[in-house]
Amino acid sequence: MSTHLKKLSLPAILLALFCISFVTVSAQDTTTADGLFLSARKAAFDQKDYPRAKAYLYKGLSISPDYADLRIFLGRIYTWTHHYDSAKACFLYVWKRDPRNEDAALAYTDLEYWNDHYEEALTICTTGLQAHPASEELLLRKAKILNAMKRFAAADSVLRQLLHINKDNTAARALDNRLKELSWKNKINSSYDFVYFDKQFKDPWHLVSLDYGRSTKFGTITGRINYANRFRENGVQYELEAYPHISPTFYSYAEVAYSNNDGVFPQWRGGFSLYANLPSSFEGELGVRYLQFSGSPTWIYTAYLGKYYKSWLWGGRIYLTPATYTPAVSVSYSLSARYYYGGADDLVGVSAGYGISPDDRYNILQLEGRTKLTSYNVGVFFKKKLLRRNVLSISANWLNQEYLPHTIGNQYQTGIAWQYRF
Repeated sequence: MSTHLKKLSLPAILLALFCISFVTVSAQDTTTADGLFLSARKAAFDQKDYPRAKAYLYKGLSISPDYADLRIFLGRIYTWTHHYDSAKACFLYVWKRDPRNEDAALAYTDLEYWNDHYEEALTICTTGLQAHPASEELLLRKAKILNAMKRFAAADSVLRQLLHINKDNTAARALDNRLKELSWKNKINSSYDFVYFDKQFKDPWHLVSLDYGRSTKFGTITGRINYANRFRENGVQYELEAYPHISPTFYSYAEVAYSNNDGVFPQWRGGFSLYANLPSSFEGELGVRYLQFSGSPTWIYTAYLGKYYKSWLWGGRIYLTPATYTPAVSVSYSLSARYYYGGADDLVGVSAGYGISPDDRYNILQLEGRTKLTSYNVGVFFKKKLLRRNVLSISANWLNQEYLPHTIGNQYQTGIAWQYRF
């Protein structure tokens, strides 16, 4: 044997022994309770073979009847396969022997919550939190249960506790943002926007809004009065909007506004959207907007997709106006990012987009008779909760716009808003 081969022989032998050991360890162990538990998880998660997983768990429990993880996992499989009485029996068996078992509390809470037994789920979850007051999973479940029970203020309080423990909890951040409009019964909001044009119009625009909103078990309803001074003319618009709460997964937005001051506001403006709280902390929206100036009405369609990641919300939106209403299909879109440094009302954000949005209250008038001209916009915004009941908002936007063919101007907006809750 050459010297070179002799040098390789020892590493080769060690590698062979490692491979043999790896294969031995990787083989399924179905003779011990621990091995059967791992085999059951592999059958359930990797192969979606619940009957085989249950067979492993039955065998494991015959070896070790009080092995809590085995029985809890068996209960979860019963839950997934709609054998709810059997699942409940598994969770109770563990819980009665060890009331401090967090996994049993989580699994048992899920069983009752998924079957709309909210009072039972709340009792189990609250009991689990007595043993584990800092459990993020139990706190999140309690907030979800309270939300489903339409006890929005209580759900908000639980989320405050959870986000104090971990402000980067993605699921808690998403739920907190959905609850912010429902956790207070009454809200009064006032705002002012100033818009300056370097070329397009000689005089700046002013927009003032005052609204009152009330949270009900069906959702938030808001009445608003808007005043504007544009083109040295004054106008008033009356607006009503609502966010009906359909289920823990779905809610909607509906709005209608009227003004008889043509040229300062659209005569009619309306909108409807359906929102969905999607898996993995995504949220989505499909909707329609309606505008009528002095001529024929326009329908604009919109879609939105957002993703929560830790303390961030990333989002993209598109508006589509069919060629039925404009000389050609008109598309506008925007991207946004928000960073929540506290609760749902403590954030900083940026946005950038192309085109003019029908949801842009201070700029919507420029959609009248709009030809397909180019515009780009960038914005920043800031919100801060003050003294628990107050929220301060500040925004600034820049719009670079082709307001006539081959004629470009800049538009600058600044805004401030104050909200009081009680």
